[in-house]
Amino acid sequence: MKIPFHKACLSEEESDAVADVIKSGWITMGERTFEFERKFADYISSPNAIAVNSCTAALHLALAAAGIKEGDEVILPATTFVSTWEVVKYFNAVPVLADVDRNTHLISVSEIEKHITSKTRAILPVHYAGQACDMDSIMDLAEKNNLFVIDDAAHAFPSTYHGRHVGTLAHASCFSFYATKTVTTGEGGMVTTSNDEWAERIRRLRLHGITKDAWNRYSEKGSWVYDVSEPGYKYNTTDIASAMGIVQLSKTPLMQKRREEIAARYTEAFSSSCLIEPYEVTEYNTSAWHIYAPKLNLHRLKITRDELLAKLNERGIGTSVHFIPLYRFSCMGTENKNYSELFPNSENVFNRTFSLPIYPSMTDAEVDYVIDSVLTILHEESYE
Repeated sequence: MKIPFHKACLSEEESDAVADVIKSGWITMGERTFEFERKFADYISSPNAIAVNSCTAALHLALAAAGIKEGDEVILPATTFVSTWEVVKYFNAVPVLADVDRNTHLISVSEIEKHITSKTRAILPVHYAGQACDMDSIMDLAEKNNLFVIDDAAHAFPSTYHGRHVGTLAHASCFSFYATKTVTTGEGGMVTTSNDEWAERIRRLRLHGITKDAWNRYSEKGSWVYDVSEPGYKYNTTDIASAMGIVQLSKTPLMQKRREEIAARYTEAFSSSCLIEPYEVTEYNTSAWHIYAPKLNLHRLKITRDELLAKLNERGIGTSVHFIPLYRFSCMGTENKNYSELFPNSENVFNRTFSLPIYPSMTDAEVDYVIDSVLTILHEESYE
């Protein structure tokens, strides 16, 4: 059996929607994009949603709206994808890494508090695997210290926290529609915010700082006359991508239900073994289940995480690891530091965790094959 790590849930509906855009003659940002923005905003009950071409672009523009500048410090988790770190560097600001919780892999609120200084300007929490961070505590901490909170929600659509959708919990939220995400447009992102001034500035900045809707300046509605209020970026998305997004959005409840079912099967199976720990989700969260990331109890095993992944690959099962901690990259200049002492939880998580396939078109037989393969290998390689 061959089971890839991910398979996008696409059908003729997406193909037809994209074909309709192509036939319309207008393929860049236009009416389909604005429809996608409206429907996404309605889905999570946000006043504003601004579509861009990646979550990285979304993070960059949200930080720009918050006024991040050179020398400012921005606190983020040590365990995240590199884009969360690099957007801070775009401003010549200082990314400050905080350790994560060993069970949830989410940024630790107590660690955030330890790292706040007079130069701290913002907190950038990451909702790992689809589970929301402790946003009430983070927002309280931010308010006390006059900080902005911009959450990286790349994993977190349609996650909820105490019944509220991720995307409505921070000053701004940034989503991803990359190929592997719970909703995909191939490449793409979205910024949501309740701050109308921020939203208006992000709309300008995504397309060169142009003050009028440049998308329609070649149509009967538009005019060739426009102004540029400040230097911006080429971060707009296209109607081709947005047409896919509209269809994907309509499928979200069904896709989410299937991810929850697969996650529940994994958790039930792994809970019965002392060799592996299911990924933990707190009772006040509803996870999007973008990934399922259990942890090995290595002290009971003769093999490492990497050796397990190699054996799963031999059985045709695609896997991944989320994430290599940021401080391990050569660009950080931390090669000679004691990772375990500086970031004990991030190191513990990294050495033990791995990500299993979890996508809506997985069959029960495929899920069972993954479970059986994991448990069989672990029992064969255990000390017991």
